Amino acid sequence: MIPLSVLDLAPVSEGFSARDSLRDSVDLAQLCERLGYVRFWFAEHHGMPNIACSAPEILIEHVASATSTIRVGSGGIMLPNHAPLRVAENFHTLAALHPDRIDLGVGRAPGTDPATSRALHPFDAEQFPQQLQELVMLSRRGFPPGHPFATVRVVPEGVPLPPIWVLASSGATAAVAGAMGFGYGFARHFSPAPPGPAIAAYRAAFTPSDQFPAPHVILGVAVVCAPTDEEADYLATSSDVVWVRRHRGDMRPFPSPEEASTYEFRPEDRPLIEANRQRQFVGSPARVAANLRQIAADTNADEVMVTTMIYGKAERLRSYELLARAWTTTDQSVSSTE
Repeated sequence: MIPLSVLDLAPVSEGFSARDSLRDSVDLAQLCERLGYVRFWFAEHHGMPNIACSAPEILIEHVASATSTIRVGSGGIMLPNHAPLRVAENFHTLAALHPDRIDLGVGRAPGTDPATSRALHPFDAEQFPQQLQELVMLSRRGFPPGHPFATVRVVPEGVPLPPIWVLASSGATAAVAGAMGFGYGFARHFSPAPPGPAIAAYRAAFTPSDQFPAPHVILGVAVVCAPTDEEADYLATSSDVVWVRRHRGDMRPFPSPEEASTYEFRPEDRPLIEANRQRQFVGSPARVAANLRQIAADTNADEVMVTTMIYGKAERLRSYELLARAWTTTDQSVSSTE
């Protein structure tokens, strides 16, 4: 059985506030824990008013304190935005508060627009492998005598850094993740690149480590699940509008499907929508579950991480619940649309 996990971006719907969205994340995590999802991760995004997940470390604590068994983590911390020592301190603290339940996913993208990125004073993204190595060495006090960081202590001490996952939307860091013995996550939910080559590169470069004796690949996917294909397609119109608006720099909240169904798209919007829909799994529970099984088999993924970006709390929670209940009863006669 391939495990299912959740990536939450805390989407903000029209008529609701970011505060509502963050409260909804707790309810979603508690539901997913009951349904048997393995992980609940938060992404790091900045400057996007329709996504309330700029501080994943805080949200991890928020949700971990309200749950008891599901693993909670970052999907991910955008490492160039942060000093490695600060990331190490944050995640040592989280690991001390919630032993054996925290994951540290890291990425090299800024997670925002160029102006906001400059305001974050990021490091050069090309230094990502060096930052990653520095993070690990600081945590383990692994710098040799005479090194400027040899006497630096990450506190709280006596707490291991949580398992590290390198997250990517291309193959640029796949070999780095494999060679360092980390887990690997591919963001198929927004990447235009095929996941197969990057995953293969990760597996080819993999060196076993204490936390990862074998390679482990998480495939991130976008899902909209409803009782019927028709209803799922109707709910997905909200994300169609958000995707088009985003390309215009318009970050308004997710519109209701009623509003989205009357939205006047321009001719140039259609290719954007079609490309985005190609990255989504939209349909009834049996169809979505069957298609996810197929892409997991095609890509040799070890785990599937689902994100559902639609209007409304009830509709989002229902999508995750329908998928979880169909996951063990997939009608194998439902053909893949991939």
